[in-house]
Amino acid sequence: MTARDEEILAKLRRTYEAYARGDFDTAIEIAHPDIEFITADGISNLRGVEQLRAWMEPETMVITTAEVEEMVLSESKVLVHQHNQGRGVTSGIEVDMHFWAVWTVNEECQATRVELFLDGEEAKARKVAGLGQ
Repeated sequence: MTARDEEILAKLRRTYEAYARGDFDTAIEIAHPDIEFITADGISNLRGVEQLRAWMEPETMVITTAEVEEMVLSESKVLVHQHNQGRGVTSGIEVDMHFWAVWTVNEECQATRVELFLDGEEAKARKVAGLGQ
């Protein structure tokens, strides 16, 4: 593993840790100003660090944990299997989710794209990350 690889993985770990504690300003430090954020539903896709930062604000759900279960680097992409738990802001309903994220990073170790996949879409996520058929 190269020093760049280690830097990318360390930055992503810090990103998830910051997000989990509600430190969204630190969580977006990895983001390129024109980052693309592709949601699992494909409906609420975002572009730009300002839109991504606004999306993190808890309108409907407060994230109580955001844990990385697996992180695999493949050239300029990182596949992350993550486990999030949260609570509805007004309902108080507890939510427990697993999903996949494929992060694309540039030469400056900035995230230029994040694409989310539901837990049952592992094969699709691995393919997008360049790790499978």
